[in-house]
Amino acid sequence: MLLYRSAVWFAKGLREYTKSGYESASKDFIPDDLEVQVPGRAFMVTGGNSGIGKATAFEIAKRDGFVEFHQVAQFTWFVEIKTERKVPEVRSSGRAGTSSHVSHLVPGFDQRRVLEEDWEEGGGRNGETGYLASVATAECPLRFLLLNIFLHIVDLSDPKTVWKFVENFKQEHTLNVLINNAGCMVNKRELTEDGLEKNFATNTLGVYVLTTALIPVLEKEHDPRVVTVSSGGMLVQKLSTDDLQSERTAFDGTMVYAQNKRQQVVLTERWARAHPAIHFSCMHPGWVDTPGVRLSMPGFHARLGARLRSEAQGADTVLWLALAPTAAAQPSGRFFQDRKPVPTHLPLARTSSSPAEEEKLIEILEELAQRFK
Repeated sequence: MLLYRSAVWFAKGLREYTKSGYESASKDFIPDDLEVQVPGRAFMVTGGNSGIGKATAFEIAKRDGFVEFHQVAQFTWFVEIKTERKVPEVRSSGRAGTSSHVSHLVPGFDQRRVLEEDWEEGGGRNGETGYLASVATAECPLRFLLLNIFLHIVDLSDPKTVWKFVENFKQEHTLNVLINNAGCMVNKRELTEDGLEKNFATNTLGVYVLTTALIPVLEKEHDPRVVTVSSGGMLVQKLSTDDLQSERTAFDGTMVYAQNKRQQVVLTERWARAHPAIHFSCMHPGWVDTPGVRLSMPGFHARLGARLRSEAQGADTVLWLALAPTAAAQPSGRFFQDRKPVPTHLPLARTSSSPAEEEKLIEILEELAQRFK
């Protein structure tokens, strides 16, 4: 059955998930959907240091929102941008001044280093101006991006620090939109300090803790939304709760990742039913040329090459779900691809799960979440 699912999924992907698939689908887009400004609205974008998250954060910043950046290697950056505040000092070298604010949960964190280094390729310097300068353009200059920056470093694979982050966050911040974009695909089984399998801890448990802990914060605001970047790869997986941390089966990082993404879809559907005041959605960005894909799936990246989507194309539906009024008019809990709701199962793939199986997933996640609170 897995062979059938994989073959059908790959054929579907060649038609729909590539750059040409995006170009075909975009002919039906309504251009005015993203012609919006969002001053005063707060956005948390995990994984915003590179790839789809970076493209998403940049576009939100251009529209006067505030943004959270999350480093792919589990750490989260929170960056708030509000145009009505005073612009922080920018020295003649182009480096950020010390007027930015920072709170962190990682010992030894150096704010200057975060602002000065370009993390996109896994570390390294980017001249004098660093990460923020690397996304600055004539449309969105460095001084704009440096408005009221707040950085919070959180290890998403460590549920204790996620709980602590949210407790601190909700004392001083509001939140209108949470975008769960950060994720990892670790191809060898690794455990966190808490003994959790790293893919599961980051992609499923971390997302569960962050989202459920922020729901009360979101419910206080107007037009609250939660957008989770899943993957079309989940179509080859049926929800399985018997071995969530890959302790008893042969480890395949790609399939573990796909299972995590199936779990995110199930969580989105459950959250939508339980919290009708919030608009929940999840989506597939397509096959995108990102640092994460190049690192975790080098063979796939080499084969697809120029057929992969750009980061901006991958981010398009994330932005639409987070910003467009027409997106909020869609039923909550749906799975989207190229601005349209699409099925969460392949034909004849036998990947549907029962309510009892879904309830078991929630029970396990809640027990783990409370254990580390």
